Amino acid sequence: MQEIKNYTMNFGPQHPAAHGVLRLVLEMDGETVVRVDPHVGLLHRGTEKLAESKPFNQSIGYMDRLDYVSMMCNEHAYVRAIEALLGIEVPERAQWIRTMFDEITRILNHLMWIGSNGLDLGAMAVFLYAFREREELMDCYEAVSGARMHAAYYRPGGVYRDLPAQMPKYRESRWHKGADLDRMNAWREGSMLDYLEQFCADFPAKVDEYEELLTGNRIWKQRTVDIGVVSPEAARAWGMTGPMLRGSGIAWDLRKKQPYAKYAEVDFDIPVGSNGDCYDRYLVRVAEMRESNRIIQQCVKWLRANPGPVIVQNYKVAPPKREEMKDDMEALIHHFKLFTEGYSVPAGEVYAAVEAPKGEFGCYLVSDGANKPFRVKLRAPGFAHLSSMDAIVRGHMLADVVAMIGTYDVVFGEIDR
Repeated sequence: MQEIKNYTMNFGPQHPAAHGVLRLVLEMDGETVVRVDPHVGLLHRGTEKLAESKPFNQSIGYMDRLDYVSMMCNEHAYVRAIEALLGIEVPERAQWIRTMFDEITRILNHLMWIGSNGLDLGAMAVFLYAFREREELMDCYEAVSGARMHAAYYRPGGVYRDLPAQMPKYRESRWHKGADLDRMNAWREGSMLDYLEQFCADFPAKVDEYEELLTGNRIWKQRTVDIGVVSPEAARAWGMTGPMLRGSGIAWDLRKKQPYAKYAEVDFDIPVGSNGDCYDRYLVRVAEMRESNRIIQQCVKWLRANPGPVIVQNYKVAPPKREEMKDDMEALIHHFKLFTEGYSVPAGEVYAAVEAPKGEFGCYLVSDGANKPFRVKLRAPGFAHLSSMDAIVRGHMLADVVAMIGTYDVVFGEIDR
């Protein structure tokens, strides 16, 4: 009788369920996974070394391009590190705006995750539902920064500008006119805060729709329950953070444990799982969207009642307003020097971390007193999570590898860097 041997199989990097340029070398015994060797580096852009070659303020835009579905959270860690070295106190209104946009970003990330993970596992319709709400929040990104993804909105000392007093409206076209156009612009008659108030009132019902499609779905549960179980001990040992850690029952969240911005002043709960499987991590992310919605509502309420500056009035760090540059030569010189030379940061080292949608995103900066970082090291949550792939999927079926990649919520911009 012929001997049956294990065979080696490539998964990715061109496979749509690889979520980027991930290549897995799988050793298979039939359809059972014996060993997994993740290969990363196909998207390596040398972000940390590029950041060391530029003035501090010219690398903010790079942070958006790491985890490119959690843009402003990446910016937040980087600007917090610079602010710590400079000893800057950020205006209170700017801190509330950052808190609000961190949570908008969390919802954006989780909507992308629930849609793409649904596609991976065969629940095709969820993607269309999730992108319906995602587009509404992307409009907020565009309204404050002019960009729908790479915002560069957070700046050392605050944010680029205050929230707009008028949300942009859709214009009449061949495709949208009359009653249809009025419906699309119904939330856009007032300010961004009015728009977000309407969104937050509507969003819980939309999350109910996602849950109706998935939470009790027999096929969804067959693909996720008892798949990729991570014990609390293993989650700690692998350095997991975010939903990967909380799905295993550990209530660790930097927003509660090491509060930054205005998280100490808002009320929210930390959703946790009990079994540590893909299904629990799905439930955690869905619950996090609901909690983020609560936080945004509290931020909207505070921001309505408290106008004020949104960036420090220090021209060595923050640019002057354009109106001032037209009349004041000093302001023009400050602007020119700020965007060509940047600013010298006192010598020292600092680590600043935020609770990004995927876990702890941290930035370690070393300054030697120059206008460029001496060293930049970024802590991407996805890198630590992916390193556990081999240990977790051994003994699972090939189809479960897809479920596991999805539950990690990997984005290779931050993993390869």
